[in-house]
Amino acid sequence: MRSHAKNNKPKTMNITITTPLYYVNDKPHLGSTYTTIACDAYARFHRLNGNKVNFITGVDEHGQKIQRTAELKKISPTKHCEKISMEYKALWKQWSISNDFFIRTTDSHHQTLVNQFFERVKASGDIKLGHQQGWYCVGCEEYKDLPKDAIKPTCSIHLKELEWRDEENLFFCLSKYQKQIESLLEREDFIQPASRRNEIINFVSKGLNDFSISRLNVEWGLKVPGHEGHTFYVWFDALLGYLSALIPDDKDVNLSEIEQYGWPAYIHIIGKDILRFHAIYWPAMLLSAGLELPKKVYGHGFLTREGQKMGKSIGNVLDPVFLINKYGEDAIRWYLLSDFKFGQDGDFQHKRFVDLINNDLANTIGNLLNRTTTMTRNWYEDKVPRNNQENPTNELKDLANKTIPKVVNYYNDLSFKEACSEILNLASTANLYLNNIQPWKLIKESSNKDIVAFHLYNVLETTRIVGILLKPILPNLSSKILNQLGYNNQAQNWNDDLKWGKLLPSSSLPSPCPILYKIED
Repeated sequence: MRSHAKNNKPKTMNITITTPLYYVNDKPHLGSTYTTIACDAYARFHRLNGNKVNFITGVDEHGQKIQRTAELKKISPTKHCEKISMEYKALWKQWSISNDFFIRTTDSHHQTLVNQFFERVKASGDIKLGHQQGWYCVGCEEYKDLPKDAIKPTCSIHLKELEWRDEENLFFCLSKYQKQIESLLEREDFIQPASRRNEIINFVSKGLNDFSISRLNVEWGLKVPGHEGHTFYVWFDALLGYLSALIPDDKDVNLSEIEQYGWPAYIHIIGKDILRFHAIYWPAMLLSAGLELPKKVYGHGFLTREGQKMGKSIGNVLDPVFLINKYGEDAIRWYLLSDFKFGQDGDFQHKRFVDLINNDLANTIGNLLNRTTTMTRNWYEDKVPRNNQENPTNELKDLANKTIPKVVNYYNDLSFKEACSEILNLASTANLYLNNIQPWKLIKESSNKDIVAFHLYNVLETTRIVGILLKPILPNLSSKILNQLGYNNQAQNWNDDLKWGKLLPSSSLPSPCPILYKIED
């Protein structure tokens, strides 16, 4: 009988991850940067685990708010969108964002897809012509639930007077999908974190109302086929960018083939303020069009600054371009992902930021690397020492092997803070190990050279594993650490790289170079 070797290789998955499509009424801010960095870390994690990743980000470029913003600047909406979209692209490159797709809703193939999707929804009997009146916020692009006789009402978010609207709109029959949305929300893993799920369940329990998907007399938008004067409501248009992003430029748009390009989304990672659109409206639209639903929607918290909401009016907005130019991407990425529990609100505190970067990255991880490689280069001819000890107790190896699965599970659950804590604990323990062993004393006796080699190899190998575990959140710092260790395999696949002992004895250690400087301000 012919035998077959057992295949223990982990099964790979097709993972489509999305940020929101950011609205280009203004330049990128720290909130959108935070979301994108988190998505980037998650995408990198899945690639390191051998999965095929489609990481989508992009911009939403239509609507009356953009039209008016362009008018104020005395430029065309096209020029305004081009400028802001390029700012997003440039910023994501500066932050080492590894997106596979960048969709602009002004792309021609997006228009084609929106028209195809609309015809599908229309064929399902889910489009009706109706009348809508109420107080409307151009900034929010939505009607507010206020009485008609309200006197000069203002938007609580934009602090601007609302406009009274009374117009004919096309409506999507959301109410038709009440039962199906309720069933979807019974899945505990569809909306995360759990607190957000409860908010949406409460909203749906009050009954879903049909919502308008078109606007009249808005020039800057996609025209609704067969309905003169109507343009698509920006949310109907923008959500479809998750589909159009996946279609290669050299392929014809065909919704029937969308699944072969990576749909459905594995996860939408968004701010909690737009959760309702993604967890209710979007699934209902997909059901109507006969397409598969996303697997998860994750609504994370907001960022504040020194306990205050960030806003232009009080002048405390943190500019991501200023931050990266002043402190570098490693410092900001570490602070945002290690100090704030992902899913909850986070408060950017400057003193804490400086303290964390100096203590975690410079004093703990940077110092571990520098002191260990310096001792090794001095005592073992610039090479990784060979371990000649026979099966001694190896506490660092044991801790590393316990830490690795914890970090992997935390990354998988988007628990970045917890993952960072485990990595930092491994580095701190390695520093303590050195302090306890005191190899600088042991090496004075030539008979101790082998035992010192054993200890230094343990710390070097622990540092290598720290560097690899940092790869999703700090890709550049990780590469610097691995380069300093002479480890040429730059952590492309965790299944192999996270095994203890991959740092080969006699490998050359390059000349030392600082991987990160302390923040002095």
